[in-house]
Amino acid sequence: MSIEHASVASFRGELSRRGGTGDVVILPDSAHTAALAAAALGCEVGAIANSLLFDADGEPVLILTSGAHRVDTGAVAARIGVGRLKRADPDFVRRHTGQVIGGVSPIDHPAPIRTWIDPWLRQHDVVWAAAGHPAAVFSSTYDELVAMTGAVEVEVEPEVQSEVDEP
Repeated sequence: MSIEHASVASFRGELSRRGGTGDVVILPDSAHTAALAAAALGCEVGAIANSLLFDADGEPVLILTSGAHRVDTGAVAARIGVGRLKRADPDFVRRHTGQVIGGVSPIDHPAPIRTWIDPWLRQHDVVWAAAGHPAAVFSSTYDELVAMTGAVEVEVEPEVQSEVDEP
């Protein structure tokens, strides 16, 4: 019997406290990208909810995005009302989440983090997100993620400009 990593055990406790109903799954290998997680779980990459931490002038900002999307930091910064979003470095991530890049979960951080969610995740009955460690994931639903995190919807991709001329 193997001993569970402390970050996964902590996550399980927080998931239970927040009323999460999903299963925590320990994968045989690290799944630090959406593509790796999807392959290991046998689901679409779009059903992976990446927990991406950004630095907004020293404030942590968490974006839960579909694994099928890339975050347009300029567009999202404007939409959420911050000056600039930049990718957080590993020390910033560890300090604000208590977790490592590739294993950042949507919950179980040392202090609350303002959180936004990609509405594209609604398309999936089940979504999967990291459970505090790069080899641990958990199942959830869009609505449950919103309830547990207090996340607000934000479109993460740039607006598509219409090629049709206005009359």
